[in-house]
Amino acid sequence: MARGLPSAASLAHLCRKLNRLKPLEESTMATSLHRCLSTLDLTLLGVGGMVGSGLYVLTGTVAKQMAGPAVLVSFAMAAVASLLAALCYAEFGARVPRTGSAYLFTYVSMGELWAFLIGWNVLLEYLIGGAAVARAWSGYLDAIFGHQIRNFTEERLGVWEVPLLASSPDFLAAGILLVASAFVSCGARVSSWLNHAFSAISLGVILFIITLGFFLARPHNWSTEEGGFAPFGFSGIMAGTATCFYAFVGFDVIAASSEEARNPQRAVPMAIAISLSLAAGAYILVSTVLTLMVPWHSLDPDSALADAFFRRGYRWAGFIVAVGSICAMNTVLLSNLFSLPRIVYAMATDGLFFPLFARVHPRTQVPMAGILVFGVLMALLALLLDLEALVQFLSIGTLLAYTFVAASVIVLRFRKAALPDSQGPSSLGALTKRHSSFSDHLQLVDPENASAPEPGQLRPALRPYLHFLSWCSPGTAVVWALVILVASAIALGCVLVFGGSALHLPRWTYVLLLLLSSSMFLLSLLVLGAHEQQHRQDTFQIPLVPLTPALSVLLNICLMLKLSYLTWLRFCIWLLVGLAVYFGYGIWHSKENLREPLGLTTTRYVMFPSGSLEETVQAVQPSSQPPAPEPSHMEQPDSP
Repeated sequence: MARGLPSAASLAHLCRKLNRLKPLEESTMATSLHRCLSTLDLTLLGVGGMVGSGLYVLTGTVAKQMAGPAVLVSFAMAAVASLLAALCYAEFGARVPRTGSAYLFTYVSMGELWAFLIGWNVLLEYLIGGAAVARAWSGYLDAIFGHQIRNFTEERLGVWEVPLLASSPDFLAAGILLVASAFVSCGARVSSWLNHAFSAISLGVILFIITLGFFLARPHNWSTEEGGFAPFGFSGIMAGTATCFYAFVGFDVIAASSEEARNPQRAVPMAIAISLSLAAGAYILVSTVLTLMVPWHSLDPDSALADAFFRRGYRWAGFIVAVGSICAMNTVLLSNLFSLPRIVYAMATDGLFFPLFARVHPRTQVPMAGILVFGVLMALLALLLDLEALVQFLSIGTLLAYTFVAASVIVLRFRKAALPDSQGPSSLGALTKRHSSFSDHLQLVDPENASAPEPGQLRPALRPYLHFLSWCSPGTAVVWALVILVASAIALGCVLVFGGSALHLPRWTYVLLLLLSSSMFLLSLLVLGAHEQQHRQDTFQIPLVPLTPALSVLLNICLMLKLSYLTWLRFCIWLLVGLAVYFGYGIWHSKENLREPLGLTTTRYVMFPSGSLEETVQAVQPSSQPPAPEPSHMEQPDSP
């Protein structure tokens, strides 16, 4: 039995490494980047990330093939669904104003391995997203000139018939990405000014489309003679909602830029709310006028807006729409090239990625290496690859990030130790002496020694009715409720997505599984709601926790389950590559890994989920110092 102890201890030590959390060791306002972005700058970055090729391509596609004129309802429902995820990002962006977005939020809440995998998938999302938009940009411009650019390339180089490669190289798409990378490398202020210019033109064109479109509107196009308002019924509206949901995924650029915001506590939530409202309004109004101008069944999915004006005799308006579409796609390119190097910078700063990408240019104060390397890589993807088969990667990576951020909000609310204020030096000392862990998030204070209920503690008014929860170790009920919430959301999503079609379940079995999974989901919500939460007035907090993030988790899981099996297969392959990078490099060079043998902190870990949150392991102490005594109840910070 003694021979088995070393292997068991090694496995436990590995698990503790994978679950360690990132402590906020210095003032969250201190940064090597340049805090120069205002609320307006962040708002226009968000608008630029959302209102791009989707407005000029997605509206026509969804209207003709999925929802008809009811596409405006699909966009409205998608905006509400996106709002759930956006609120979670807004709370974290205000509380943790550091670059990294979903990667950082997961690191401070869920654990190192999960954070790395989220960051790894976000990198792929930005790479493919930027390359896909660049090809759409070049294709739109090529269409204006009668495909002369593509014909010229194919005449000189021929047509390629290689799997995964495009039929011909797209030099125009690669060139625009290299030019955009050069501008982004000049600094955040230059990128912001350029984004302002393109966003102003794009918003002006959208206003022009809406105004002239309502002037040319024909209500007859929504009549029953043309198929009615919702020719595909409610199922068509829901299918359109699932597609339109991805039109709003660009708001995370605001959270990724929070480390360069002047006042992130106020600017990040406001910018997310305003940009999402503007994008939703633009999508709803443009889809309304589009289906009122021409019958929905006669739309051209590739260039619906320009074609609609052409068919109504306003050819000059079609050229204005083309200019607006190119400007809108430029803002999306800038958004991708602006965010991606900052995610890499955050991972490299934490030691999980190569240190080259953690260097900041002394003059422009931007991660120059990340911009140049990933800008060139994105240009190569746009130049050579056929991106149509890879674009679905965008969906699964984004939805997975949204799911983890929503779950992290729940963890944040029920933890005891609050994240430090951005300007709160009083809390800085304690955090520099102690290493955060999941046990810190959910560990409770003895009620006899506390003047008020602590976050994570059972509400006093509910103790007589939920006395059975008091049998659990402190905080265990909250941990298991969160685990059951996610598991039941997966089960409920499987029943809703596959129960009536793919699995061909009998009706009574379908209803039974639906009731069981729904009951477990609601029960876990009730258990979480029965515990105390953090309530802060200094930063933004989303309402109706845990209901709001739980609904976001459920929605994201349902949308992920609707993706094809080939998408999941490619996603698993990409995850395996990421795991190889993490276990080959990241786990050994992580700052948290390097911290342990130095004995700079007393680290407390907990297996997630643990039967008791008191089951912690002290970090290795330096040989020159005696082992620290085991604290009686709560962890005490080391002496300086």
